[in-house]
Amino acid sequence: MYLIQACLAYLPSLFSLFIRWDNWNLKELKEFVACWVEIAEKVPRIDYGIFYTLNKMVVFQALRFFFFYTKQSFFLIFSYTVFKYTSSFTFKLNTSFYNESLSSRMVTLLRVLRIVILVRIFRLASQKKQLEVVTRRMVSENKRRYMKDGFDLDLTYVTDRVIAMSFPSSGKQSFYRNPIEEVARFLDTKHADHYKVYNLCSEKGYDPKYFHYRVERIFIDDHNVPALQDMLKFTASVHEWMNQDEKNIIAIHCKGGKGRTGTMVCTWLIHSDQFESAKESLDYFGERRTDRTTSTKFQGVETPSQSRYVGYYEILKNKYNFKLPPERQLKIKNLKIHSIHGVGKGNGTDMKVQVIMRKQVVLECVCATQGNCKVRV
Repeated sequence: MYLIQACLAYLPSLFSLFIRWDNWNLKELKEFVACWVEIAEKVPRIDYGIFYTLNKMVVFQALRFFFFYTKQSFFLIFSYTVFKYTSSFTFKLNTSFYNESLSSRMVTLLRVLRIVILVRIFRLASQKKQLEVVTRRMVSENKRRYMKDGFDLDLTYVTDRVIAMSFPSSGKQSFYRNPIEEVARFLDTKHADHYKVYNLCSEKGYDPKYFHYRVERIFIDDHNVPALQDMLKFTASVHEWMNQDEKNIIAIHCKGGKGRTGTMVCTWLIHSDQFESAKESLDYFGERRTDRTTSTKFQGVETPSQSRYVGYYEILKNKYNFKLPPERQLKIKNLKIHSIHGVGKGNGTDMKVQVIMRKQVVLECVCATQGNCKVRV
């Protein structure tokens, strides 16, 4: 009797809130959960022949899940709980408390509730998938994507054997970047046992087992350049891999698949004689990576130092036969910076300059304290 009374008392509120889920606020959510808590408190665990499994613990777990993972996630876990346990409700009808018509109406009501929940779950799952796709496309901007054969990835074939892509991500980052499972599925589907991945990010990595441990790291800081030694090491590794089998391909990525990735892709294009000059390789990479059907924004290598280092590799090839030039001792006498209007305060008083060699700071100038520098306004 308690179950029937509780359900009848709170059913209008539950359904009123349920059909307006998309417009819920926190107050309405608390009201919804409070209804179920009230029902759980009123219904005995094993009384009058009723085995009622949906209790306060389940509701509170769902509420805790909501506060950490948004109301959609809460709805999914709550719906799963209701769907699972309404199917296992067992009514031992006791004629002193229930009659057959009343129990049949309760069973019908629960079945309808399960159907409504299923519809909502499918709808939310569809909306989540669409939101993920839209978000990834917004983040990748107008970089050329691979959108065929059931894939939608920020991934571009620069040549038939060279792929440029953004970071294969997991967890929250996979919501707006390439999910690592999808990247692995793509490579296993298109180039099974014939691919090698190069991760250029110094700031983060991932478990190489996703790519069958065919992963090599070149540590390059974001918006920075590789050392010449690392460029030679990279091209030697790619050369060896490509020569093992004509089917072998490489997939190169940094974070966005643009600056650092473009630098190393262009380096390989010069090394493999596909282009003679740095400018030609940089222009080609930019054209391949940019989808001009959606925007004219250039998605090639734009950081001046990165473009310059591709030019350095051209010199290494043509002048030094892929060997480092002889070392020279240089001394920095002064460093003058002009025309910084619009940078920081615009007068240089908040500027800091670092000179880095072999990834170590050898000189630091802090204008705010006049450390190793003078500011002339």
